[in-house]
Amino acid sequence: MSAHHSSFTLSPLRMPHPEEFMDYIAKGLGSRAWRYQLVEALDGMHRKFTHPYIIFYPTVSQDGLPFPINNLLCEIQGPLFREEVAWRGNIIIAKYRDEPFSSMTNVSIADFPILKNYLMTHGSPVYC
Repeated sequence: MSAHHSSFTLSPLRMPHPEEFMDYIAKGLGSRAWRYQLVEALDGMHRKFTHPYIIFYPTVSQDGLPFPINNLLCEIQGPLFREEVAWRGNIIIAKYRDEPFSSMTNVSIADFPILKNYLMTHGSPVYC
């Protein structure tokens, strides 16, 4: 995994709560039921984004079973889709500035092609 796309489980000072928007995630575990992945640049870029993205994804389900495959991301990946590294469950994508979680910024439709490019070429970090 390249330095631009790394997965973290560090405890930040201000903790977001993406689990509130994730279906079937284990209740009462807070940040232990999900992880996040930073997207600071796309493959081939020499400079990082001014405002990188952060992808929150579930890791612990209510019943201990795997989360269902995320059908939207399956459609985005099209012929590049591989079930063994599929994104599962509801993912939450945010854009931030400064350190992770310190200041989220608004996303626009202009961000969609960037995120689509990333999601087309990267499987879930849980299974990679």
